[in-house]
Amino acid sequence: MKKVKFLLVFGLICSVFLSGCRKKEESAPSAPEKEPTVQVTEEAKEPEVIEPNETESDEEIIPEGMVKSYLTGEYVDEAIGRRRPVAFMMNNIQAAVPQAGIANAGVVYEAPVEGSITRLMAVMEDYDQLEKIGSMRSCRDYYIFYAAGFDAIYVHYGQSAYALPILELPEVNNLSGLASYTDSVFYRTSDRKAPHNAYTSFEGVQKGIEICGYSQEYADDYDGSYTFAKVGETVELPGNWNAQIVKPGYTYNQPWFEYNESDGLYYRYQYGDPQIDELTQEQLSYRNILIQFSSWRNYDENGYLNIDVDEPGDGIFITGGKAIPVTWKKHTPWGPTYYYDSNGNEITLNTGKTWVCIVQDSYRENTSVTDREGFTPPMGQSAQIQAAAEAADTEY
Repeated sequence: MKKVKFLLVFGLICSVFLSGCRKKEESAPSAPEKEPTVQVTEEAKEPEVIEPNETESDEEIIPEGMVKSYLTGEYVDEAIGRRRPVAFMMNNIQAAVPQAGIANAGVVYEAPVEGSITRLMAVMEDYDQLEKIGSMRSCRDYYIFYAAGFDAIYVHYGQSAYALPILELPEVNNLSGLASYTDSVFYRTSDRKAPHNAYTSFEGVQKGIEICGYSQEYADDYDGSYTFAKVGETVELPGNWNAQIVKPGYTYNQPWFEYNESDGLYYRYQYGDPQIDELTQEQLSYRNILIQFSSWRNYDENGYLNIDVDEPGDGIFITGGKAIPVTWKKHTPWGPTYYYDSNGNEITLNTGKTWVCIVQDSYRENTSVTDREGFTPPMGQSAQIQAAAEAADTEY
């Protein structure tokens, strides 16, 4: 992927002009026959009747008019669950919190950018009632590929120079705050100083999609990014790695998650306080956490990061108060990221929201997944992760 990105960046950057619009060309089995009636006579011995085997189907019965969400695995209205999601690039410095509308995201990505700060990408399928989403911030090239894994329309306000050539590719559908249609899609508030006061809304996004002519239907070959448990069932991770406190290790906002046994959710904190949604005033919470260690290097002396999005790596899957080491891989640059356990099997997530932490692999020692007393199993989490990576290496 690094070679791909460098060819794109250095071959196209000098010839690319800002543009926000990127158009994309885009019977039930028969019942077993009934046993024939057997006439029994005094001379005939009554035959043994063998009942046909009755086995329960593994197929999940989804209520009429509903579908299983690609983002959460929950049942949602078909009009929502089969409409392409939107990936919103959100500001996450202290002057820009709390974010508005982030609670509607089925999946949130957090990754570092220059200066050790993190930026968030909120992937939403149900945002119809939101009049305020943001604040919106600029694109980094690796986020484009994360959004593409969900076949999402990518919404951002500006971009780094290294992202420009990729945004121009036909595979990318994006709405940019620096495009000519800005006032139709984005707006600024007076309660914060620029650049922390740029927002969009459901109405704005729909106008932008119409202006750019993007389809809101999933690609024909898209079949979801995650495998989820059935609604009402719970995935219980094996092993003795308890995971009540999760710290990704980002140095600027110093976030962490705390597990609540009563509802099975991980509650998010940063900057020393609960992280809330501005609109709901409620703390953010998630059913699943994925920590994805990624190789990286600097693009230049200004600190712009070149995070590898599809070079296979390792990580941690956390749900239900437990953790296991995993490995991850993209099969194509524009496709989903898949996660595998130590046996090489794709993991199954619990139904609900997921937070994905992208962690630079050279800073993995800053990551901590422990019980409430700070205890990890004797093998140690770093050793477990390495062992899983080695075990699953032949699966790639």
